[in-house]
Parts: sequence; structure tokens; C-alpha cells
Amino acid sequence: MKHIVPILMVLCLAAPAGAQDHDGVAHGKALVEANCARCHAVGASDASNHPEAPAFRTLSERYPLDALEEAFVEGITTGHPDMPEFVATPEQVADILAYIESLQP
Repeated sequence: MKHIVPILMVLCLAAPAGAQDHDGVAHGKALVEANCARCHAVGASDASNHPEAPAFRTLSERYPLDALEEAFVEGITTGHPDMPEFVATPEQVADILAYIESLQP
């Protein structure tokens, strides 16, 4: 019985972290739907509305995803020629990248 309590405590402490990760993915999805979906395919199977805007689910084929973090933090000002500037907080960037990573094959 003594050993069960510490195990339960570890399981209970681990659950919020997983929930937080899930919430980050959901928040990232909401951010890209609000800011990027006009041009980019941001879901698992949709098509990009803009011919030069890559689908987010294929970004890892074009770029190392860890390189996108710096681009998002600095503010993406290039991409397709008419892409608007996008600047995000470090927390938003983390959530966006968590969502993009969740889409990768």
C-alpha cells in the first residue's frame, strides 16, 4: 500500500502535463485556423487556397520544423509573395509548432 500512493501521485502529476500538451495543440490549431487558413491548408486533408502556400501537414518535407520556431519568433515576412507578416509570442509559437508537428506523417 505504501508504494501505491507514490505511484498514484506520479500518475496524477503526469496527467496535467499531457492535458497541457493537448491544449497547446488545440490552441495552435486555433491560431493557424485564424491566421493562416485563408491561404494554407492547415488540416489533415484540406487543400491550400493559395497555389504557393504549402499545406502545413507537408512542411516537414520542405523545412526542418525546428527551423520554423526561429522564423515564427522573428516574424515571418516571406513565404508566398503576398503573405502578410505574422508575429507570434513564444508561447503561441510553441503551440503552433505543436499543432504542425501533430499533422506530420
